[in-house]
Amino acid sequence: METEPKLVHVVDDEEAIRRSLDFMLSTAGYKVSRWEDATAFLKGADRLEPSCALIDVRMPGMDGLELQREMHRLGYNFPVIVLSGHGDISMAVKAIQGGAIDFLEKPADRQNVLDAVQAAFDSLADCEGRRSREQWAKGQIAHLTEREREVLDGLACGYPNKTIAYDLGISARTVEVYRANAMEKLQVSNFADALRIAFAAGLGSEQRWLEEHTLLRPQIRT
Repeated sequence: METEPKLVHVVDDEEAIRRSLDFMLSTAGYKVSRWEDATAFLKGADRLEPSCALIDVRMPGMDGLELQREMHRLGYNFPVIVLSGHGDISMAVKAIQGGAIDFLEKPADRQNVLDAVQAAFDSLADCEGRRSREQWAKGQIAHLTEREREVLDGLACGYPNKTIAYDLGISARTVEVYRANAMEKLQVSNFADALRIAFAAGLGSEQRWLEEHTLLRPQIRT
């Protein structure tokens, strides 16, 4: 008995990106709906059909972060994968903080897209895994030194290296070293995986960071 193809929503204001992702996903056996902006998606998408959404983080009108919040408010329980351009990493971090499964930098590699979409659909079915994830993630974070954990915490807050360096009283280059060490100990090859572990373990609270690191810093955040 054949199963119904899984539906993927592609929300991006660039037609070339929509076409490319449609072809990529369709040839892999997925059903694809393309939307040129957030408003069209919210008006046309069936919130009851199990699916996932690839959302551009920067779009005219309602951007990807606003769309993500609106989806939560309206009951669109779709796993979200964020598409980000170069320089949009801080926005992608915020999207993952808001519950996104992954973020992919444009132009997205085919295998990375397919892996992220598979992970999104796996997350729909893996309720038991989600319940145990926090405990697992905290165990992973326990392998880090205090300084490595602090650097990962700052990165999870969306801070650039120079801000973390200022608050911790170290150099930006040292921040990069701690980040690399943390990723090695967490046994991840990309930053998105490290962020998912950090968020699952409870890192990434900007309020807590400001309470713990009380130095008056200049306006260097970007």
